[in-house]
Amino acid sequence: MSEAPSAIIPPTKSKHLRACLLCSIIQTSTDFRAIGCPNCEEILQLKDNPDRILACTTSYYDGIIAVIDPESSWVARWQRTSKYARGMYAVRVKGRVPEDVEAELDSRGIKYRPRDQTDQD
Repeated sequence: MSEAPSAIIPPTKSKHLRACLLCSIIQTSTDFRAIGCPNCEEILQLKDNPDRILACTTSYYDGIIAVIDPESSWVARWQRTSKYARGMYAVRVKGRVPEDVEAELDSRGIKYRPRDQTDQD
């Protein structure tokens, strides 16, 4: 009897994954460096910026959600990712965006809601 394939991310890959502190998308550091954040790049400016990647992403997160069709997914609506790109998202991330990012969001009239689920309205 053969075992079913594991749905767990292989440990050799998972240690290189990081979650965006603003939208919670999960990518490798290499992907953040090459393409930035597909949802937040205009504000976070992660592309080709390793220091910014370390400040605006985290390797500390809980749970992973695969979002294939964001607009019709109830999970994406629950996670506030229904307007974001398809991808893998963390259920909860540990940490907050830097103060300059919060200030930028405030200047644009965008309310920052941390993804650690401490600010549930």
